[in-house]
Amino acid sequence: MQTLLTRREVEARCKVSRTTIYRFMRSGLFPEPLRIGVSAVRWSEREIEQRLARRQRATGNGARVA
Repeated sequence: MQTLLTRREVEARCKVSRTTIYRFMRSGLFPEPLRIGVSAVRWSEREIEQRLARRQRATGNGARVA
């Protein structure tokens, strides 16, 4: 079963603000959320962790960057 994260959980894991998450999404640099209700969305924990791993490899220093 897939674990889903709230926006606040994503902010904490990625160390970025809400504004940055949505800006990255518009640029195609961040996973799109899954709509689970009329006004509720969640992100796949697996997709967020994959994105963090790619960013760590890209920076080469192990820092968790969004």
